[in-house]
Amino acid sequence: MDIPELSTALANVNLKNQVGIAVLDKAMESSEAVGASLINMMDRSMELSVNPDIGSNIDMLI
Repeated sequence: MDIPELSTALANVNLKNQVGIAVLDKAMESSEAVGASLINMMDRSMELSVNPDIGSNIDMLI
């Protein structure tokens, strides 16, 4: 294997690594945004709850 081929192969590997890191970064940002919205939604639903006792017990008949 000569030097130019090795250099090209190394450049391709570096590019693939950079693209992979960028994709993972975007996925992490998206996950953080979804998590923040979920927390916000849960906070709002707790504030709007009129009857806090509803749902705390389950009545079952067998």
